[in-house]
Amino acid sequence: MKFRQTALALSAVLAVASLSQTARAQTDKPIIINFSHVVADDTPKGKAALRFKELAERSTQNRVHVEIYPNSTLYKDKEELEALQLGAVQMLAPSLAKFAPLGVGEFEVFDIPYMFPSKAALRKITDGKIGAELLAKLEPKGIKGLAYWDNGFKLMSATKPLIQPEDMKGLKMRIQASRVLDAQMRALGAFPQVLAFSDVFQALQTGVVDGTENPPSNMVTQNMHAVQPYATLTNHGYLGYAVIVNKRFWDSLPSDLRSALDGALKEATRYGNDIAQKENDTAIATMAASGKTQFHTQTPEERKAWRTALAPVAQSMEARVGKGLIDAIRRETESLPSD
Repeated sequence: MKFRQTALALSAVLAVASLSQTARAQTDKPIIINFSHVVADDTPKGKAALRFKELAERSTQNRVHVEIYPNSTLYKDKEELEALQLGAVQMLAPSLAKFAPLGVGEFEVFDIPYMFPSKAALRKITDGKIGAELLAKLEPKGIKGLAYWDNGFKLMSATKPLIQPEDMKGLKMRIQASRVLDAQMRALGAFPQVLAFSDVFQALQTGVVDGTENPPSNMVTQNMHAVQPYATLTNHGYLGYAVIVNKRFWDSLPSDLRSALDGALKEATRYGNDIAQKENDTAIATMAASGKTQFHTQTPEERKAWRTALAPVAQSMEARVGKGLIDAIRRETESLPSD
């Protein structure tokens, strides 16, 4: 732990020392944006990051270079936000649950099961006033929130069929760090296990955990289907990301570069969010064709049973994420049809 903190601190000192030089309006050397994330290049997030790199470099005429570091090659889940705050890395796209340890627990509203009845309902929140207000809460932490990126709605997978909610009882289920996801698994009678994303395949392979929840694209790109014989298309929860930058770095950039990068990010966001559903559909087909995972599509009765089992989670989390926020999202989305 001390070694990691020392390494991060050293990286931060070097980053701060070079900040005034790299962020000048006129410079002979390009400004480097190190963009770290924990998933593969061929996921929706990975592809959106690569598109942002292409667009950012083109729109700034190579005054900015974006270096992409996928698959936790720089930092794992628990390390990356600290690295960003220290200035050791400039850009991230962490899952929304990652902000709760910083004291912004409101982002865990996205983890509440069945909170968003459709993609249209989700988009109304992320593209609207509520989404903007949530991103603004990161600024006192030294973080500038720029955009929301989709991965998609999640499925449940395990070493046994998951037809009814009670089939989850007693299973060790991997989750990312989130009080809401912890409560979700406990409501189903499972035992939540917090693990870094990069460690999940090995944990599934060795039996450290019995199952997990993921959008299909994450599952197939990490080869989880090879060690998960059963999966149920529950669509019980959403996994999305916030694209964020070190605020001091962002504010130090010349205004014309910020404008160009903002435009590049908007286009990359449209691209990534448009392909997310297609990527997940393709992932399901790929995994099914492999013969390694048997997929179950829920009947309306089964879906109702899962909704009923997980309904208490939202109420139990009101104090943590804010009852007002939960109510506001429901008011904004109640008139929209379910997918």
